[in-house]
Amino acid sequence: QVQLVESGGGLVQPGGSLVLSCAASGIIFSAYTMAWYRQAPGKQRELVAAITGGRNTNYADSVKGRSVISRDNAKDTMYLRINSLKSDDTAVYYCKAEPPAWWADETNYWGQGTQVTVSS
Repeated sequence: QVQLVESGGGLVQPGGSLVLSCAASGIIFSAYTMAWYRQAPGKQRELVAAITGGRNTNYADSVKGRSVISRDNAKDTMYLRINSLKSDDTAVYYCKAEPPAWWADETNYWGQGTQVTVSS
C-alpha cells in the first residue's frame, strides 16, 4: 500500500520560513519524480516544485529563488523549504509521486496535504 505523508505545515508569520516533509512508503522512492503542489481557497491546484530521481529540479516562478526542494532517498523522504513567506503562500500543500515515463504503471500518488497559513 502506497502512502505519502506530509508534515511541517502550520501558522507562520510573513517573512518567516518553513520546511515541509513528505515521507513515502510502498514505492521505489528513488525512481519517482517527487513534487509539491498547493491549492489555495478558490484556486486550482498548482505545481510548486519538483525533483526527479536524478535530482533535477524545477520551481514555479512564484517561489523561485526563495525555495529549495530536496530528497533523501535513504529515508524515502522529500523536503521543501520556503523562505520569505508571503500571505499568497497560504494553501494546502500536497506531495505527489510520479513514476518514470517508461514504466507501464502510470499511477500517480498523492498525499493528504498539510495546511500552511501565513499570517501575522
